[in-house]
Amino acid sequence: MDSVTLRIVTFPESAVPHDLRAQVLALQNQAWPTDEAAEAGPIHDPGLEPLSMLLLDGGRVLAALDILSKEITHEGHRYAASGLSTVVTDKALRGKGYGRQLVEAARETIAASGADLGIFTCDVELRAFYERAGWDVLEGTVLIGGTREAPFPSDQFEKVTLACFFSSRAREHAESFVGSRIELYPGEIDKLW
Repeated sequence: MDSVTLRIVTFPESAVPHDLRAQVLALQNQAWPTDEAAEAGPIHDPGLEPLSMLLLDGGRVLAALDILSKEITHEGHRYAASGLSTVVTDKALRGKGYGRQLVEAARETIAASGADLGIFTCDVELRAFYERAGWDVLEGTVLIGGTREAPFPSDQFEKVTLACFFSSRAREHAESFVGSRIELYPGEIDKLW
């Protein structure tokens, strides 16, 4: 595909046009198959201000992801944090750089949003992919998802935590995030982002 026709579009998750949303759901079903019929509506907690980013070739969705955001407290400091969720590329197009292009754009979008940091987990085998897209691995760091009453820690899975520190305050305290347990608590819908 000619890169001249590629473009990235961004919408609040609830405002993604129906035809594009249907394509995103089909891509998600490729990556995470389910027997349940996918609904075309939002899948994330609206309190996390979900922002959908799509890489398009004309009207075709090649890759998609969502950015979720909330304030967190870590070692007595409050931070505006965002993370990536539901990152997916069309199976037939993987390995062509489309996913990396979108993940790099998401990192830039988070940086421009005023967030102090971007932080999320991924499967161990995807570590190098995210590192190539500009994210840093936080060795030994665990994100605690779910809620305070029902915690959902990332170390129960084969996950690594990735981050970028954007604000001067976040960069100043970046080392405090390495090897620590970070209370993300995004809720019951998005247990981890």
